[in-house]
Amino acid sequence: MPTGFENKKSKTKVFFAPSIDSKDITTQFQEYFTLIKDPRVERTRWHSLIDIITIAILAVIAGGQGWEDIEEYGLNKQEWLETFLELPEGIPSPDTFRRVFEKINPKEFEKCFRCWVQSLVEKLGVEVVAIDGKTHRGSYDRESQLKALHTVSAWSSEHRLVLGQTKVTDKSNEITAIPALLEMLDISGCIITIDAMGTQKSIAQKIITADSDYILSLKDNHPTLHQQVKNWFEIAQSLGFKDVDVNISQRIEKGHHRIENRQVYTVPVTQIPALHQQNDWVGLKTVVMVVRSIQHWNKTTNEVQFYITSLTSDANKIGSAIRQHWGIENSVHWTLDVIFHEDECRIRSLHSPQNFALLRRIALNALERETSFRRSIRQKSRRAAMNDRYMLSVLAAALSNSTQELESTCQ
Repeated sequence: MPTGFENKKSKTKVFFAPSIDSKDITTQFQEYFTLIKDPRVERTRWHSLIDIITIAILAVIAGGQGWEDIEEYGLNKQEWLETFLELPEGIPSPDTFRRVFEKINPKEFEKCFRCWVQSLVEKLGVEVVAIDGKTHRGSYDRESQLKALHTVSAWSSEHRLVLGQTKVTDKSNEITAIPALLEMLDISGCIITIDAMGTQKSIAQKIITADSDYILSLKDNHPTLHQQVKNWFEIAQSLGFKDVDVNISQRIEKGHHRIENRQVYTVPVTQIPALHQQNDWVGLKTVVMVVRSIQHWNKTTNEVQFYITSLTSDANKIGSAIRQHWGIENSVHWTLDVIFHEDECRIRSLHSPQNFALLRRIALNALERETSFRRSIRQKSRRAAMNDRYMLSVLAAALSNSTQELESTCQ
């Protein structure tokens, strides 16, 4: 009879990264950020700007949440970093990282980010683009009367990529930020999904002009139209949609200790009485009702939501696009808050909140793209922090085009 501990084989698969040329991979990745102008005067440029940006990106991928974390990552990885970075004066101090990211033009940084993402989506193709806003709650400063940073992001649930980000100006809101973001992206042929704040006639017009389609959430910010659609669906449903050309889709999903029953009803606007200001909604073709019943272990919740869309009545297609829109809350905002602790971050001076927010989205995209290590974003980030070969695998996965194609991609 055996004694002591049994020598059982571990069920966890050991990951071995392929042989990767660190200089080649990092050089390709750095190329996307060389267009950023150095904001420092000549006499204070002790450290290379691309070195500073590269260390910051790697540190945030590895879970860094502030300037001290970035320096600590650099110091611990200095010997490895020296194989592909200049580092003439060693690793920059936390104050150096802070001062540089305070002054980097966020529009230039965001343009480089979009250039990189564009190189990925050109080959992947994007069908549904979800747009939503997020408040960075920790970025406020009461003493300076500085409001919390609010950004609007575009997300492709199909490929789990943040496509772009723009800041909502202090004296504005998402209604003005969304058109600015749409202008930055190539959305031709896409389905754009937006929550109620973006349900505006001018935004619908811009989407149609860009040769795209929209699905806009309908809530109480358009009380007359919302009530009209709600009342019509309630009456039509009570009559079993008699003599109505309705398209219905039903889906039941199980997971996370709950069962969700989702029904989608789509009806052409030609089937219902004229809607309030209907002609002002350019391209409007269909009204939508989504009924969700979510059974938890101790209770059941019911939700009913309404939408207007420029798509023809197809409950499966429209329902799938709406479902993908919820991914920006679950896969982006939740991950940024829980894994990257975005809401807790107290970085708030000058351009640093906006630029650090973009560092997190670069990290999220890179980690999402790496698929050889099938674990959570948290586990991928930890492995990248401890395993340099895996960090290079993350960067390699974040590269789609060669450097020769880069110049044409960024035009």
